[in-house]
Amino acid sequence: MTNPSVARTSNPARTSDAAPTGPGSGTGSAPLSTAIPARARRLPPNVALYALASITISFLAASSAPTPLYAVYQAEWGFDPITTTVVFGVYAVAVLLGLLTMGKLSDHVGRRPVLLAALAAQAASMIVFATADGVPALMVARIVQGLSTGAALGAIGAGMMDINRERGTITNAVAPGIGTATGALVSGLVVQFLPAPTHLVYLGLLAVFVVQAVAVALMAETVTRKPGALASLAPEIKLPRAVRSPMLVAAPVLFAVWALAGLYGSLGPSLARQLTGSGSEVLGGLSLFVLAGVAAVSVLVLRRAATRTVMLTGILALIAGVALTLASIRGSSPTGFFAGTALAGVGFGSGFQGGIRTVMPLARPHESSGVLSLLFVVSYLGMGVPTVIAGFLVVHAGGLAATAQEYGVAVIVLAAFALLGLVRGGRDGAAVLPGERIGGNT
Repeated sequence: MTNPSVARTSNPARTSDAAPTGPGSGTGSAPLSTAIPARARRLPPNVALYALASITISFLAASSAPTPLYAVYQAEWGFDPITTTVVFGVYAVAVLLGLLTMGKLSDHVGRRPVLLAALAAQAASMIVFATADGVPALMVARIVQGLSTGAALGAIGAGMMDINRERGTITNAVAPGIGTATGALVSGLVVQFLPAPTHLVYLGLLAVFVVQAVAVALMAETVTRKPGALASLAPEIKLPRAVRSPMLVAAPVLFAVWALAGLYGSLGPSLARQLTGSGSEVLGGLSLFVLAGVAAVSVLVLRRAATRTVMLTGILALIAGVALTLASIRGSSPTGFFAGTALAGVGFGSGFQGGIRTVMPLARPHESSGVLSLLFVVSYLGMGVPTVIAGFLVVHAGGLAATAQEYGVAVIVLAAFALLGLVRGGRDGAAVLPGERIGGNT
């Protein structure tokens, strides 16, 4: 028996820029010789899927690129740790605003226009970063960067699922980890070994965005335009009935894993330098690289596992990894810190993948962008809100190590709550990828 709620969807609707497939398609009056060049101007579906994934990677790399640079900015401009976490938190808030206002826009105007506008805004933010001369400029750049990322994430994810629903679901889970890890490590290497790092990092990303804009221009549109674009800009928290129960299971996991990512993105470099006694900027970015890099690998390793297994693995690994990390901070063990970070990375990747796989296969194609945007809303709430609170505690409470301990305990509590929800929910036959077998049914 086939469960219709997770059955593979039909091919995306053909739009005006999709080339006809032959003399018998389309109007019949267009000769085949005119169809072939039109088709040649569009990227093949598999290439388009990888191009979309690369945009998620570059956007998340751009978001983590400033992490190793905060120490440089702090030394040059003399601000305290609270400012670092506020700059980090402002980005998360801007992403939330972008998701809530523009997350569904691509369902109405098409994927390509939204992505082209987002890439242009990202390029503008890189110019502001490269020319920044103080904290206000950093804030402006982070806001523009966050808004464009929020606008693009739903369009990118839905576009990948338009092309291939199963592969798109997996790619939506693995790409953020790759991007976050790449941005942190490459930025740290540039800071450590190359001149003018506060300019070079951003100019390199600017060049990447230009190339990706060309790729988007060459993609075929995957949705038919429909009215209601302006109305879709009004913030609205609306979940289709089919995904409401799975969302209750996924939300605590998503919040917890991205709260951990927020800790490493804002305070990770300071923790790594304090534990190792080194001022290396590469070490500053290494903690976030380990967390996000292992997360990306875990997504790939577990991509064929049942969704419930992935969720359970993520929650247990998150609890164990954070507990080991906290013990290592207390015992001043850098080896234990990075080992715990790697184990927590398994929890990050598995928890994020499990959350997406629990919800997204149940969303209809025209709902994909909005539902995925809501998943990212939960994720970025987890990343932004606890991070700003942590910055306040570092300055006005117990300091860096004590704040990391309190933050980690909060993540463990959230993960335990998610585990309770998963156990109480039991085996949910709806929360599977298309093609998975639960109880003998597909």
